[in-house]
Amino acid sequence: MELAVILIGAAIACLLVITLLATRRAERIAPPLGKFCTVPGARLHYTDQGTGSAIVLIHGLAGNLRNFSPALVGHLARSHRVIAIDRPGAGYSTATGPFPDLLGQAAMIAALIERLELGPATLVGHSMGGALALALVEARPDLVASLALIAPLTQQITDVPPQFRTLMVQSPWLRRVFAWLVICPAGLLAGRAKRLPAFTPDPVPASFESEGGGALLFRPRAFDAASRDAQSVRDVLPAIIAGYPALMRPVAVLFGKGDQLLDPALHGEAFAGEVAGARCTLVEGGHMLPYVHPLLAARWIEAVIA
Repeated sequence: MELAVILIGAAIACLLVITLLATRRAERIAPPLGKFCTVPGARLHYTDQGTGSAIVLIHGLAGNLRNFSPALVGHLARSHRVIAIDRPGAGYSTATGPFPDLLGQAAMIAALIERLELGPATLVGHSMGGALALALVEARPDLVASLALIAPLTQQITDVPPQFRTLMVQSPWLRRVFAWLVICPAGLLAGRAKRLPAFTPDPVPASFESEGGGALLFRPRAFDAASRDAQSVRDVLPAIIAGYPALMRPVAVLFGKGDQLLDPALHGEAFAGEVAGARCTLVEGGHMLPYVHPLLAARWIEAVIA
């Protein structure tokens, strides 16, 4: 019995060390890129490049601002001011109070837009960032010129995809156990930063671990924030969806035909049918268009603005 306790304790200690070392390595190879701004409820990390009319980039679930490829940001920054934001709890942004749902995050990003005097800006929301962009324009249309949504989450999901089911752990204590003892070690052993379902059918670029922020995915705080996001989004989406018919800003959607996470027909084409004047463009590729096909995405964004 005593030997079993010792072995279990040693195993837990090893897993904690693995997670701690992996977290330090991730933050070494993918450090903060930009500046920090304190807004009500959060300290937001963001990058600010270029001049001209503003484009605000909002990443998706479990992501960070590095998910928008440097090639995409650089291309847009030649003629626009481009702001990429780590959502609260993601990347290097932190919530300074209770963890906010998408409506709360929208208010925080709205505060940043006002602080930086960006508005009215074009919002580029990827995946869950698309739902956040929709929440923001519904709450503060005065800050938004147009919406360019890439593979956005726009409808309720009744069946959670298998790769996201671990995010549905509701107990805060159990979530911490998962984050420290399971998620990071399992991800490292499986080489998940090199084989992520979000990229299918596209291959994961070799640069994604560092340049794309892939190494940051398995930090405990990233898992905790993603879990909270995944569980709270179901409660706020109905209110966001109810506002679609009243949207009074140009809306465009870009989807990869091979997207394995969100159905282009449901979240793209059906959504566009609910919004007056909205249009949906389908291209070859998967869910991670902003990183795998950066120039295609950048030129599409420019066309939306034009």
